[in-house]
Amino acid sequence: MPCLRRELEERERATLAPCAQFSGQTRGRVYRESPPDWRTEYQRDRDRIIHSRAFRRLEYKTQVFLNGTGDHLRTRLTHTMEVAAIARNISRALRLNEDLAEAIALAHDLGHSPFGHSGEQVLNRLMRGHGGFEHNRQSLRVVAQLEQKYPDFPGLNLTWEVLEGLAKHVTSHDRPLPPAGFEARSPSLEAQVANLADEVAYSSHDLDDGLEAGLLSEAALRREVRVWRQADARVRRAHGELPDECRRDFIIRCIIDDQVHDVVETTERRLRAARVESADAVRRRARPLVSYSPARRSSNLELRDYLYRNLYFNPAVRGPNTRAVQMLEALFHHYLEHPHDLGEQSRKRVRTEGLHRAVCDYLAGMTDRYAIEEHARLIREQ
Repeated sequence: MPCLRRELEERERATLAPCAQFSGQTRGRVYRESPPDWRTEYQRDRDRIIHSRAFRRLEYKTQVFLNGTGDHLRTRLTHTMEVAAIARNISRALRLNEDLAEAIALAHDLGHSPFGHSGEQVLNRLMRGHGGFEHNRQSLRVVAQLEQKYPDFPGLNLTWEVLEGLAKHVTSHDRPLPPAGFEARSPSLEAQVANLADEVAYSSHDLDDGLEAGLLSEAALRREVRVWRQADARVRRAHGELPDECRRDFIIRCIIDDQVHDVVETTERRLRAARVESADAVRRRARPLVSYSPARRSSNLELRDYLYRNLYFNPAVRGPNTRAVQMLEALFHHYLEHPHDLGEQSRKRVRTEGLHRAVCDYLAGMTDRYAIEEHARLIREQ
């Protein structure tokens, strides 16, 4: 006999912590739908996200290095998949709802512009006076309005809890103000896990990409970054001299493991002290409960500062991204002057959203490759 949704919900009630968000207690969707037969509501959300066009486009969007720079460098899609895997692991250890955490993680960058954070910054500047641009809010727009896959509603019609996780996606470098409708002081623990998983993924894997590109060196990391120095010493004690690629990969794996263990152990202590007995009790807390320890937070800030100095602001990274966002700005002005060159759906949105927002949506949805091709077609030809 098939495993029905109600049985899956019963398993959640039997195995998850009282402070987890149970799928059977969702606040629902904006547009009423019949519940799924063999999936929970959050499993349905996860599947809708994976099957969206915006999710597929992440394969060709910059993480740090301009898309196409190297075969082994991360894209926005591989980063997203890594965040989802880490979020599931932390949620499982804390007996939280893995499906909800995974869905939030998979959707957290759907609204990201091409050309990484440089693209986001230029769109925000260009949209000054027209509502600005911030990729977390754009992710909400994507799943609530811009995806057009279903006959009965716009967007993906995700559950309120997934939307809450996107609205309150906060990391050390992303601190947007949540939109109306998500005024709770803290989001679910699963949303908090997705936030921390994002930090774990990008800091450790940006190290990997920087080394792969030859912009960082192990010798400098041993001198200047505690988390690297500690993991490097442990790997050498346990395994001796390893081939370069194996040693580097194993050190990064140890850094990720250390981060995850720290988050799980610190959060478990904080949950016991807080004595929260429901997901809504978590939302009433003034501060998040999912956290690093103070010592790990300090060492992570050291790592982040090192990456900004030596990787993100490195001319080899900044130069191509700067040239790319100049293309984005030129396209923005071109579409304002020639709105007939927008895609069909964007042209329709001009009437309801205004020209600036329709242009911004169109550009934010582009991949790096498509933006470069459009610039060559529309502007270089002039």
